[in-house]
Amino acid sequence: MKRVVITGLGAITPIGNNIQNYWDNLLNGVSGADKISRFDTGKFKTDFACEVKNYDALNYFERKESRKLDRFNQYGLIAAEEAIKDAQLNFDTLDTDRIGVMFSSGIGGFETIEKDIIEFSQNQFNPRFNPFFITKIIANSVAGYISIKHGLRGVNTCTVTACSSSTNGLIQAYNYIKWGKADIIISGGSEAPITQSAVGGFNAMKALSTNNENYKTASRPFDISRDGFVLGEGAGALVVESLESALKRHAKIYAEVIGGGETADAYHITSTHPEGKGAYLAMKEALREGNIQPKDVNYINAHATSTGPGDISETKAIQSLFNDHLKNISISGTKSMTGHLLGGTGAIEAIATCLSIQTNQMAPTINTKVIDEAISSDLNVILEKKATKTVDYALSNTFGFGGHCASVLFKKYTE
Repeated sequence: MKRVVITGLGAITPIGNNIQNYWDNLLNGVSGADKISRFDTGKFKTDFACEVKNYDALNYFERKESRKLDRFNQYGLIAAEEAIKDAQLNFDTLDTDRIGVMFSSGIGGFETIEKDIIEFSQNQFNPRFNPFFITKIIANSVAGYISIKHGLRGVNTCTVTACSSSTNGLIQAYNYIKWGKADIIISGGSEAPITQSAVGGFNAMKALSTNNENYKTASRPFDISRDGFVLGEGAGALVVESLESALKRHAKIYAEVIGGGETADAYHITSTHPEGKGAYLAMKEALREGNIQPKDVNYINAHATSTGPGDISETKAIQSLFNDHLKNISISGTKSMTGHLLGGTGAIEAIATCLSIQTNQMAPTINTKVIDEAISSDLNVILEKKATKTVDYALSNTFGFGGHCASVLFKKYTE
């Protein structure tokens, strides 16, 4: 089996449109929440979200090209390009038959679906769809565009598992390289769900926070007063590479991937298992594959959506697995700043986890003041300000509707 490392990172998020800004704002506890600017929210219970700020597609794409791309396509391509440049990949000198793309989305082109269907239904005289309607909405289109742009003829897939999508994709990229079936894979996830239909749909199922008066602090994982997640958008990308290939290229290495767990709650289509059975098994499998013990883990970037049952089930799973070692494990809920990027969330949180390993700095969980008494008091949640300590092993957890559970284990790279 080959060793697998991360050699490039890219991101566009509600708190930073590139890796450095994203990481700086995470460490500084910046909230990405604001009033929704895309549509009139008068008919909705929630009027805020975490939008990408200061974004103009024409700063990244030609006008003609931008019209062919949904916002989620654009975000994914931007993040992927930054990761490719960060990894200093020169495709002219590499075997592109052994370079693949595994880029995910939970929903795909939600904005295009909504816009084109409304326009079609309202146009009585010449109802028609945009000729790029299908390619703008299919969830796998980002993976296809990256492959086509750079001539990457290796594996090309898109994992769609709701909010777990990009973590499942990252684990599969790790497996593919570990098994020797590819040298490099561009992995990541992208989502642009801040639309009327998404806000309305999540409101109808009572999943979104409706704390409109305190929107900046509405995402408050583990807090007794949490009332739902805050919708976010953006993308993250990671260059996943065999150690052999990375050393040959003299690439910088952020972290090593040593394990991944993919399981199911097998409980409910939207609710997590009350005891976190799927989450427990995912983390346990990641540690088993990484050949480490619970006591070895220093940090967990938790899924921590700021939903009532979700936060409790995840922390029960953590408590069950780590037990006596809980107080030695630092935990962050970074959705308190970014909101929930759905299919893109696993990628940006994996990036944060890799940077914590590289820098020995961990982002805070902002907005959380009083931890729910249903959550173990032994849980060492980083509150308000960033924390600093040696991080040798770290987990990144992601869970999705459908009962999908994914946990990926990173290690500080050593020769």
